[in-house]
Amino acid sequence: MGEIDWILCPFCGSKTRTKVRKDTVLINFPLFCPKCKQESLIEAKEYQIFVIKEPDAQTQSR
Repeated sequence: MGEIDWILCPFCGSKTRTKVRKDTVLINFPLFCPKCKQESLIEAKEYQIFVIKEPDAQTQSR
């Protein structure tokens, strides 16, 4: 079994609940951070994480 690393949140930098190995390939993966409650769409290949789309800004409610 190869080395396993946690995917870090692109917003706050904390660990998410997802682990990857060197041979893991993720395409259009919805990554959720339990700490900051943000969700982003990522791609991952050989421990390199690329943010495809960040969530849109939410409108203010009155």
